Amino acid sequence: MTDAIDTFFGAWQLESREERVDKITGAVAPGVVYVDPRTPEPITSVSALCDYVGMFSANAPGWSARVVSTSTIAGMTRATVAFSGKGADGKEQTQLGQYFVETEGGLISRMVGFVGIGAPEC
Repeated sequence: MTDAIDTFFGAWQLESREERVDKITGAVAPGVVYVDPRTPEPITSVSALCDYVGMFSANAPGWSARVVSTSTIAGMTRATVAFSGKGADGKEQTQLGQYFVETEGGLISRMVGFVGIGAPEC
């Protein structure tokens, strides 16, 4: 199941729409539901999800998304994802996000993302 999550986030840095569609289609169920703080409402189609993910590579050229850890309990997987690339100042930056993922038949059926990892800021 983490293979589908790795595949999904591997598509985030692809500039080619065709490659991105292939990766995402191979990772998510046809009735996928995706939401994160930057989606105004849940995304409920593979096509719309591919378009949304494509905005990442368009708006953050050279950045990547990589799963850095996962844990699963009772059919729910928590994935921590590092979004990395050069910032406006030219220095390498990493931002973390956390995603909660449900699957059907090894494909992502529902994914809910959060900015950060829920740790208190000190």
